[in-house]
Amino acid sequence: MTKIKDVALAAGVSTATVSRVIANKPHVREEIRQRVLAVVDQLGYRPNLVARNLREQKSKIIGLIVSDIQNPFFRYISRSVEDVAHKNGFSVILCNNDEDPLKEKMYLQLMQDQNIAGIILSPTRQAVSKFETILKLNIPMVVIDRRIHNVEVDNICIDNVSSSFKVTQHLVEKGYQRIGGIFGKDSITGQERYEGYLNALKDSGMKSHSELVKFVAPREETGYQATLKLLQLANKPDALFTSNSLLAAGALRAIQEKKLAIPEQIALTTFDDTSWARLVTPPLTVIDQPAYEIGQTATELLMQRIDDPSRSTREITLNGKLIIRQSSTFHS
Repeated sequence: MTKIKDVALAAGVSTATVSRVIANKPHVREEIRQRVLAVVDQLGYRPNLVARNLREQKSKIIGLIVSDIQNPFFRYISRSVEDVAHKNGFSVILCNNDEDPLKEKMYLQLMQDQNIAGIILSPTRQAVSKFETILKLNIPMVVIDRRIHNVEVDNICIDNVSSSFKVTQHLVEKGYQRIGGIFGKDSITGQERYEGYLNALKDSGMKSHSELVKFVAPREETGYQATLKLLQLANKPDALFTSNSLLAAGALRAIQEKKLAIPEQIALTTFDDTSWARLVTPPLTVIDQPAYEIGQTATELLMQRIDDPSRSTREITLNGKLIIRQSSTFHS
């Protein structure tokens, strides 16, 4: 591996001069600058960015830790985070915690070791309950998708409870009587969406049935298996609400496998307006989350926090939008 002293020797200058050229600092004659850059290119030298970050006590890299990159919601967020970071001269390291607190801890420690400039985090349930420990890392941070109470940290959330209320209330108003729900287990968002579901049933005077509710890992396969179990009930649901698009994909597969007509025999609704939700027949009724806006806002807040660590923290709640399509409109 080419070292800085190799570049200095080949260019006939000091290592300090090479460092100044690479950092694009002033007070270097243009002729020397061009000579050093030519040698850098010729030898394929790449500076040790970690060492430089440690020396200069700053970095141009931010970390993004999400719950599940397979979830289209987090893919949209990742896209917007990278867009805004790039415009501000930052690169992004993307990590996946899989709702695993040990994996999350490992990535947080890695980012601390790398002297990362800041972190956008979708924390595990365990991390939310003891978030003061994470703040002790003393890294600029913005939390997304999970609400953090009584802790001074920038926080961007979706209105999970009221959004779930709206979609469940829609099913009630359309005349569905046995409304089932499949929610992500070990997830704050799953629990909040379950709460909104229960609130809507209670508000309408309908009784909730525990056998119609499943808490599973938020994956397509678990959504498929949970739906099959619900469809095997003697008195099966006539409508189904899933708390994310991966669960919805699994539910749709199970419903199609059982050759049930949507929405005549069972309605299907979900969170997240993915492209496939609009393309299937019939297209799905959804809660559209402003995923790109969440990532964009989070990154802008993080840039502000990096520039001014002492500024007041902000909590921003964005609204989900109920989009009614044919998968839930059989009843008048």
